[in-house]
Amino acid sequence: MPFGTVLNQLLDDIPAAKGVIILDWEGEAVAQAARISEYDMKVIGAHCGIIVQHLKEMLLQTGTGCFEEIIFRFKNEKTVVAPLADDYLLLVQLGCDAVLALAANKVRHCALELRQEFIY
Repeated sequence: MPFGTVLNQLLDDIPAAKGVIILDWEGEAVAQAARISEYDMKVIGAHCGIIVQHLKEMLLQTGTGCFEEIIFRFKNEKTVVAPLADDYLLLVQLGCDAVLALAANKVRHCALELRQEFIY
């Protein structure tokens, strides 16, 4: 499955979406689609990857289990992150006027579809 097609569809399906990116375990971009610069999406992804890695370690240490999604809310933007596999993430960067419930739902469905590509 071409990731670009799926990511572009997700970008179109979420009003106020700025960009969508698949990251590997090091925070490196695997594929992306964005309305903002490629560089900005990669920086957002890399920093978010670091945060998620620390969170995963904390969850492991506390026996909490794996996260299903993470939502970051900032003054001017929002971010939704969902795991695709142990070492891959789907991240969607949103504007401040995005409806989080809609975005989270779309991300959940897209992540389910993409996970099939990461099963060995």
